[in-house]
Amino acid sequence: MTKFVLIAALGAIASVSAAGPAAVNLGKAGTYAILSKSGISTVPTSAITGNIGVSPIASTAITGFSLKMDSTNRSATSTQVTGSVYAADYAAPMPEDLTVTIGDMEIAYTDAAGRTPPDHLNLGSGDLGGKTLGPGLYKFGSSVIIPTDCTISGLPTDTWIFQMSGDLTMAANKRVKLIGGALASNIVWQVAGYVEVGAGAHMEGILLIKTAAHFRTDSSLNGRILAQTAVTLQSSTVTQPYLGRFLAQTADILV
Repeated sequence: MTKFVLIAALGAIASVSAAGPAAVNLGKAGTYAILSKSGISTVPTSAITGNIGVSPIASTAITGFSLKMDSTNRSATSTQVTGSVYAADYAAPMPEDLTVTIGDMEIAYTDAAGRTPPDHLNLGSGDLGGKTLGPGLYKFGSSVIIPTDCTISGLPTDTWIFQMSGDLTMAANKRVKLIGGALASNIVWQVAGYVEVGAGAHMEGILLIKTAAHFRTDSSLNGRILAQTAVTLQSSTVTQPYLGRFLAQTADILV
């Protein structure tokens, strides 16, 4: 009886009309809080909830974490990571697995960058400060700045993709806020340049980055950093996005 009710509830949720573009499939990259091709560094103490990994570069490019290898040599742990640490030079099957994972990250980036047509073109000339952003595809032929707080507003089923040909820069002590039930897991920032989140600032969403990500002192992210070059953290907090209690519990029960 409980299972029937839950299935019916899931059907009701599925029938809700979602606004925004089709979701970007992260593949195996979606199992990481931070993924990088050329290194992850931290100025302690950072706090990461979720797995982190590097490939094709070796584990020597993961610095500041005081890694401790497990007995299988397939993963490592760190007091700064609530999750596991993986690298291309760890024992099999990690090299092959990470090659697939990095490939999935690159496919996701290309997918997000190629979406058309935009619902909003060059909104605010790339200045998102003070704006409330509804679901949709946003395209910027420039860098994007967040000099003051901005708000992302929508339902848990809604989606956002922000495409930009330049960098994404967020000023110190500013926040991206979610209202109306909007989920960080449904927000994708496709950045052709680098991402810089200023000291004490808070960001939301999945960062698909062609180059680097820099998180300054005491900055934070509810989302994922999926970068094709380096990730640098300075006493930063990165928490992989929460999908929602009802859906997560339902999925567990129905398995």
